[in-house]
Amino acid sequence: MKKRFPLSLVLLFALVGTQASLAQHVSITGIDPTIKPGDNFFMYVNKKWYDSVEIPSTQTGVGSYSFMNFPQRIRMQGILDSVSAAKNPAGSIEQKIGDFYASGMDIATINKRGYEPIKPLLKTIDGITDVASLMKFVAEQQKFNNASIIGFRVGPDTKNSSINIVNLGQTGIGLPERDYYFKTDSSTIGIQKAYVTYVTTLLKLSGTEALAAAKMASAAYGIEKEMAASHKTNIERRNVQANYNKMALAAIATKQPNIGWVAYFNGLGVKIDSLNVQQPAYYERLNSLLGSVSIADWKAYLKAKSLITYADFLSKDFTTASFEYSKILTGQSIQKPRGEEITDAVDRSLGHGLAQLYVKKYFPEESKKRMRVLVDNLKTAFENRINNLDWMSDSTKAKAKEKLYAFSEKIGYPDKWRDYSKVTINRTTYFENRLATNQNDFVYAVSKVGKTVDRTEWGTTPPTVTAYNNPPLNEIVFPAGILQPPYFDLNADDALNYGGIGMVIGHEITHSFDDQGAQYDKVGNVRNWWKEDDFKKFKAKTQQVIEQYNQFTVLDSVHVKGALTVGENTADIAGIAIAFDAFKLTQQGKSNVKIDGFTPEQRFFISIARIWRVKTKDAFMRMYVNTNPHSPAQWRVNGPLMNFTPFYKAFNVQPSDKMYKPEKERITVW
Repeated sequence: MKKRFPLSLVLLFALVGTQASLAQHVSITGIDPTIKPGDNFFMYVNKKWYDSVEIPSTQTGVGSYSFMNFPQRIRMQGILDSVSAAKNPAGSIEQKIGDFYASGMDIATINKRGYEPIKPLLKTIDGITDVASLMKFVAEQQKFNNASIIGFRVGPDTKNSSINIVNLGQTGIGLPERDYYFKTDSSTIGIQKAYVTYVTTLLKLSGTEALAAAKMASAAYGIEKEMAASHKTNIERRNVQANYNKMALAAIATKQPNIGWVAYFNGLGVKIDSLNVQQPAYYERLNSLLGSVSIADWKAYLKAKSLITYADFLSKDFTTASFEYSKILTGQSIQKPRGEEITDAVDRSLGHGLAQLYVKKYFPEESKKRMRVLVDNLKTAFENRINNLDWMSDSTKAKAKEKLYAFSEKIGYPDKWRDYSKVTINRTTYFENRLATNQNDFVYAVSKVGKTVDRTEWGTTPPTVTAYNNPPLNEIVFPAGILQPPYFDLNADDALNYGGIGMVIGHEITHSFDDQGAQYDKVGNVRNWWKEDDFKKFKAKTQQVIEQYNQFTVLDSVHVKGALTVGENTADIAGIAIAFDAFKLTQQGKSNVKIDGFTPEQRFFISIARIWRVKTKDAFMRMYVNTNPHSPAQWRVNGPLMNFTPFYKAFNVQPSDKMYKPEKERITVW
């Protein structure tokens, strides 16, 4: 058994010989001196960039975080161009990803095939005569990721997180979320019409006469709207306890006979006696609709859903129709180049194979070593903040620190790679290649049902620019993709790295203690480990976060949804504080030596504003506010800093400044 040193000692060890030399630094440029830091710090740091940068016509936004995945795809496309042109051993990962990419780039063959690849599926739908044959089709298509009406997923039992179980979530709709079916503002009505037009176009492209296609699209949309009425909102779905409804298969089969649950799971080849129904109201409504909606309308719905699922696998007419709809939804003006689209498809379909080549070429091992130091230092800083909380009892503090000690971290890439040996890829059949990888994903998922959770498994591909916290595994994950500037730079001073990736580390740590994560214990089970009075105080503090962010205006009368974004905002507020505390323990953090005219503390805060440097299309931002649990970039900077007193001191923020909040009103959760 390995001896675990106290985190405070780990920090002392880490600080020895690991400081980035102050002679080695990244210059800060582009500051707008006409903007007071205390009025709008995001724009003080980013305004010159914001005003000069153009959003590429093929993108919905530009800048850091998720928009860094655009240049990442260009990197990966370079790998794929090279691999697909080479002669690779049959069955090798290079052969599979190279031939998959080549098949997707062979647009002449894809266009020549038209909608031929999907004709057998459409013929099967035409042959549906009753609910039983309908559900047989649904089960068969589930194996190819055509989910239609059943939201099937395999994952940890959140009250016994060491075992994987089947989870059923609400699904069945095509618009971004339920409220898009019921809002009556002009923007949403435009999206509704564009969606119906899109479905109509797909049906016509697949051989349906125009009037019949319009009638079928209307019927499909009507079914979706009925389903949407039973959906929980994105805010309601944040309720961890309400999403846990473990039931015996026999009980749900009796309760919802039209769905035919036993036959459905037999069709999937999945043997279970219980499962978790995350949103039961949806399945109650589905059972009812299967008994009341005509088979003709259901066939129209299944054709529509299948064509939407497979549109991007088919000829140019189909991919163009898909883009014309997304253009209305997101504001993107020009379709992405084919190479970028197919690179993204490789990442989704054989991502851990492509990642192996990416890591070899672009990820230095030294980054992994330095990240472990940063993570240890941030954990120490969080431990100290727990110790100093004035609203939490000692017994709950002890439980919180137990959970912190139990964290696992994944950095860069997995220790073992996903096995794609059973996937067969043909250089000339793109549609079938997509089906093969989808089927492989299904087999991979169902093989885990009832088995012990593999805690080495990754939930994203390593080249992706993201980071995440996985509460059932009590883990934080930092893929290779995010371990690059502006988040992380081996040549940067500590101020920039602690304000960059340090803030992200602090953010992800805090997710285990936000409104949702706080309900999971140290091994990842949903279980109350709080004293009742402490949890009430915690909820009161998160309510303050909700109320503050509700006040932030994004576009016109569109505001941040405080209740939807509360977890991310809590993590942002605490993430900055934890990163700052850890930075102050470094040699540079203790000094006053200026670089580029800025103090170490100022460089730390400037780094925070740089990592959320983002500019988006307005249409995309409207959808983002409705559906994304993160606040828009400007409020990921200004919102937390308004609550952080060291920021006020670093930039001499005064009561007359727009970001100023009296000290007693500044929110501190952790």
